[in-house]
Amino acid sequence: MTAGKTSARTVTHLEGTAFQKSRAFSPAIVTQGGRTVWLAGQTTTADRDGNSIAHDFEKQARTCFDLIDETLKRVGGSLQDLVSMTVFINDPRYGTPFVDLRKEYFPGGKFPCSALITVSQFAHPGILIEIQGVAVLD
Repeated sequence: MTAGKTSARTVTHLEGTAFQKSRAFSPAIVTQGGRTVWLAGQTTTADRDGNSIAHDFEKQARTCFDLIDETLKRVGGSLQDLVSMTVFINDPRYGTPFVDLRKEYFPGGKFPCSALITVSQFAHPGILIEIQGVAVLD
């Protein structure tokens, strides 16, 4: 990464409806300045200690959030800098549990914009979720 001059960042979350708040996403986020970070899709079948979490939705989702946060810290940000995420799950029954987890990771109602998409399969057996995102850093 090359260092360069960056402008000050502002991030404004558009107030969501009651439904949008209940599903833990913002309808729009307006940013100005800063650096944009485009994150590859994150998925895993092993926790941070290398233990298998294949077929364990909650552990995979939590580990994905942790790995995204780690990646963002490498470039000077954190999970709180996410402005958009696309979430892929392989069973629509995981939708509400995912929303409940997202509320934990984004307290105070400053949720990223989001799409939640159900797919039939992932690249490897045992994967239940993939999260891709965009962040804006100072």
